[in-house]
Parts: sequence; C-alpha cells; structure tokens
Amino acid sequence: MLLYGRRRVGKTELLQNWAKNSGLRFTYWAADKEPDPLQRRSFMASMMDIPEEEAAVFNSWPALWRWLAPRLAAKNERQILILDELPYASEADPALLSALQHAWDQHLQQSNIILVICGSQVKTMEAILQHQSPLFGRFTGQWHLQPLPFSSLGEFFPEWSAEERVALYAIAGGVPAYFRWLDPDLGLVENIRQVILSPGSMFMAEPELLLYDELRDLQTYLAVLRAISNGHHTLSDISQACLIGSTNLTFYLTRLQELKLVERRLPATLTTAQKRRSKKGRYHLSDPFFRFYFRFLLPHQRSLMPVEETVSHIQNELRSYVGLAVERLAQQWIVQQAGAGALPISPEAVGSHWSRRVQIDVVAINWQTRDILLGECKWGQRPVDHQVVRELIEHKGPRLQRDLLQESGGWTYHYALFSRSGFNDAAAEELSSKGGLLVDLHSLDSVLAEI
Repeated sequence: MLLYGRRRVGKTELLQNWAKNSGLRFTYWAADKEPDPLQRRSFMASMMDIPEEEAAVFNSWPALWRWLAPRLAAKNERQILILDELPYASEADPALLSALQHAWDQHLQQSNIILVICGSQVKTMEAILQHQSPLFGRFTGQWHLQPLPFSSLGEFFPEWSAEERVALYAIAGGVPAYFRWLDPDLGLVENIRQVILSPGSMFMAEPELLLYDELRDLQTYLAVLRAISNGHHTLSDISQACLIGSTNLTFYLTRLQELKLVERRLPATLTTAQKRRSKKGRYHLSDPFFRFYFRFLLPHQRSLMPVEETVSHIQNELRSYVGLAVERLAQQWIVQQAGAGALPISPEAVGSHWSRRVQIDVVAINWQTRDILLGECKWGQRPVDHQVVRELIEHKGPRLQRDLLQESGGWTYHYALFSRSGFNDAAAEELSSKGGLLVDLHSLDSVLAEI
C-alpha cells in the first residue's frame, strides 16, 4: 500500500496508530537524509530491533533485500512493515525501488507481509505510481492523505467559538500539526501573540523548511509565492511582479502546483471543453498557512515590527482575510447540502465566477437542467441588509446572464447569502420571497460539522 501527502498532514501518526491498533506485529522505519550505507544500516537495525552499531552493513539495497526478503517470507507471520519517507532513500540510491520490486515479486507477494510505503515528497510519490516505476501495478491500495475537514477543529479546540474556528481554518487549513502547536486554552488572538509570533516559533520557519525539502532555487519560488499572495493572479501580472519571463515562470508555477501549494482556478461556469482552452485561469495559494505567512508573518520578519504592532495589524486585517477563506467554506456547504438533497439544484460544478462584468463568490451550476445558484459571502460585523440582496439578484444575476449568452437555452436562477452576522428583516424577507437561502454562521458551522 502507498500513502502520501504534504508534510504535517498526519501520515506518520495515522500509520503508527493504525499499526498499533491492528494487533499485528509491526516494524516502522523512516529514512533520513544521509548516505545510503547509513540508511541501510538504520533499516536493518529497525528490522532486527537492535542498536544501529550492531546491525549488519550491506553494500547495496539489492544485496540487503536478497538476504532479508526470503527470511521474512519464511516466517509466514502476518505482520506490517512501514517504510516512511522512502523518497529520501530512493534519492540516495535509485536501485532501492528495483530491489524492492524483485523482493516483492519473488518472495513477499505470496507472504503474509503488509508492506506500506509512505512519503511527503508528493511528486516523487506520485512518480512511484507511474508506468515507468519498478513498483507500477503492484499496489493493493493508494491514498493521497488530505488535510482534515473544518469540522475537526471542534475536536482540537472545543471551547472556541465558531467565529474563532473559521478564522483558524483560514489561517491553518486542516493541518493537524499546526493545531498541535497551538494552545487550546488560549483564544485565537492570544495564540497569534504568544505562540505564532513568539521567538523561535515553528510557524515562522515552516514555509521555508517545507520548500527547502522539495525545491532548489528557493528564492525564486519564494518570489513567485510572494507575488501571488500580494494579489497578482494572472500569468502576466505574476511575471511583471517577479521580473521572470512567462516561459520560465510557467515552469515554477507548474512545480508549485505539483506540490499543492498553488492552484490554477477557472470559473465554475465554464464547461469542460471551455476549460481546456480558457485563458481565464488565475493562480492562487492553495495552502491557507502559506497565505497567512506571506500576508502577515513575512512582513513582520522583514520589518522587525514589534509584536504588539503586528498583532494589532493582523486583528485589523483579519476580517477581510478570513472573508476570502469563507468562500471556500460556503462552497463546501453547497456541496454537502447538495449531497443531502437539501438544495433546489443538483450541481455538476461548484466554485466561483469572474469576468470583466461581474465577480460572484459562490456559483453552483447544472448544465443539463439549466439551473444555477449564485451566492455571496459577507463577513462583516453588521447584519446583511436588503441592498446586498438586490445587488445579487438585480445586478450580478443579469451580468452573469450576459456572460452565459453563448450557452443556448434559458437559465433558472437560485440565490444564497452567507453572513457571519445574520440578516436584517428586510433582507431576509426579500431573499425569502425569491426562494433564496439564508445561511448564518451557526447554520454554516452546523452543516460543515457533518463533513
């Protein structure tokens, strides 16, 4: 079996808990960045459960597996063998994967061994699955472990308000290691002050540590990420901000997309055929913590601003920052409710829409039935008023209709508003009269808690 995913997402914790709870004998070994003879000695020490200095030293991985595989198979014991961070070992000696292939084919495939390969270098792990890999076609299962859903924050921070948990999700996404670094007995602002901004904080060092493990020419990648975080989302705008030619920039952006740090978004209103040839793609940071780091923490490091000034700045800007992340939560709400059959539309795609005419936070569309749902997210401190409702129905809807003129047939429009502070009576009455959906923070939180 193969398990992979970005760093800090909980792969090792998951594997070790699974192995411990299985009731089976298991061996866990994690490769380090060290010369391959030291890696082989470390591996044998783990397999034999002895100190490293007492372990046998093999001159190659094929020699090691020729000795080890038949002995493992001969035991005929149901056991688990976990090889973690395998890319470190295969980079030091590419012969490892071929040796593992022969060991599996000749001995382990017919044994009672459960062999698990794990790693954080996403591109390398995905390459193991490709046709040219020695291990191609030999996996029983493969999983790309994703960050935890928003609902999990309630388990880590049971005393926090829904508003604080939404803000934390905008800052840290669903990465469990980041939750562990924080103090659940403190509120969000105090965690920012006392934990995230504290001297020697792991949060301050995290992005460069992650990038250093995967990339060369680190400063160029940092410049690209910084440009995107500063609001440059098209290829030409990023190119001008970084002073990198478009051809070279495409290489850097592709690599960042492979690492799941950057994503190229397209309007949800484009058909599959239109997306293939569309030039409307916009590049965004897909990792929430990278967004937060480049927006707030990196400027703090560079300016040597006092902590209290940085905390004050973050507090002042946090509402608009969180508002952008709420769009994604609103889209998740749409997907969950659609799956539960609680919407007047069964969407084929959910996302957002933008053009020269109009920008809409949440769009769900079904091309077959010609149904489309338009949603807006408001993260302000005041209840939404009827002007917001009218703007959505009377202005944004017709402008989107003009964008969709190339699509034959009429459309049936549905509406939704997402608000942290609820809605005044006029807004609620007006949207309800159109059959629209009113989603306040409590409704958002309670629905997402089911995911």
